[in-house]
Amino acid sequence: MKKYYISEKFLETIFEVISAFGIKLFWTLVILSVGFKLSKYLVKWTKKFLERSTIDDSVASFLLSIVRIGSKVIVILTAVTKLGIETSSFITVLASAGVAVGLALQGSLSNICSGVLILLIRPFQVGDMIREDAHGNEGTVVAIDLIYTRIKTVDNKVVVIPNSVITSNSLTNITRQNERRLDMRFGIGYNDDISLAKSIVRRIAEGHSATVDNEPVQVYVDELGDSCVFIGLRVWVPTDQYQPIRWDILEQVKSEFDKKGIHIPYNQMDVHLIQEANE
Repeated sequence: MKKYYISEKFLETIFEVISAFGIKLFWTLVILSVGFKLSKYLVKWTKKFLERSTIDDSVASFLLSIVRIGSKVIVILTAVTKLGIETSSFITVLASAGVAVGLALQGSLSNICSGVLILLIRPFQVGDMIREDAHGNEGTVVAIDLIYTRIKTVDNKVVVIPNSVITSNSLTNITRQNERRLDMRFGIGYNDDISLAKSIVRRIAEGHSATVDNEPVQVYVDELGDSCVFIGLRVWVPTDQYQPIRWDILEQVKSEFDKKGIHIPYNQMDVHLIQEANE
């Protein structure tokens, strides 16, 4: 009879423990479910707030990443506390694990620090066209995240560049300034009229509707090449119209050269054969 009483008491204790843990687990799952949904709404609200504000897009993208990660961390800590695990102990274990993970993810931590550095120094911002000189990646910045910077190339490809690569190498910001100097060269034959060629190039550059009027146009003999004389052109243009103006001037110069009889020579080689008399 006593043995039956002990077994029944033991089962009651086990049942109470399981029931208590089940209730904690239930509320933990509720906190995780509701918390992640609230985190999602918080991220959406923050995104709308940042879009309506005057905060720079680069900073807004970085802040949004922090809100997205930070809110989820808070939800997880709250759920762990509800499960009965002391927050201080959990944080201690998390910190110890963080050290080990940090050693394994030194590159990622370096990228995060580099992301903060980019936002502080601001060598570029969202919307700028940049060229990362280490690998030649070039495109318009669409986002600056905690670890990566994303750029969209002219052919609509998205290139993801680690932030540490950007801060540890040289970088060219192509569109930071409103105006940009356009340098071009045109080859003409040695028998062609240099003065006429220069006047054609100058007239086209100065008469173009999109070039900058308050900057001087420079036309000069740039080089005496092996098979042609190079006429150089320097003209200032709006940065956002750099390529269209370049293409237009090239086409106009070629057309005018053809009309005026100025030739654009190509590389050629004269071969002289010498026949020796038989002795």
